[in-house]
Amino acid sequence: MASTEASLKEAMTSIEGTIGIALVDYSSGMALGTLGGGKDLDLNVAAAGNTDVVRAKVRALEHLGLNDEIEDILITLGSQYHLIRLLKGRNSNGLFLYLALDKNRSNLAMARHQLRSIEAGLEV
Repeated sequence: MASTEASLKEAMTSIEGTIGIALVDYSSGMALGTLGGGKDLDLNVAAAGNTDVVRAKVRALEHLGLNDEIEDILITLGSQYHLIRLLKGRNSNGLFLYLALDKNRSNLAMARHQLRSIEAGLEV
């Protein structure tokens, strides 16, 4: 099992095209850890904003009466992919990984696969 810091470093180095990554608590909207980002992507602001996205989707599932769970949420921008992966397992309820990718330098299918592997090894 890997720590938050080790998992974020793994994402930054192993997922091609990564701009930034954060581990976020969607009950509070706070980033528990961030790596990358920069002047064009404030990961703390992104964490708070994407918390609203996750909460809205969770509410929508409840209102629809769907007995299912969110695996991930993809937001496609002109030059970036933003991938939100809700964590499953013990001690991870209410957490998600937020990954921002450069659209021209990344492979979305591989990024999803690698993020799933990172999640499996993450110890919160």
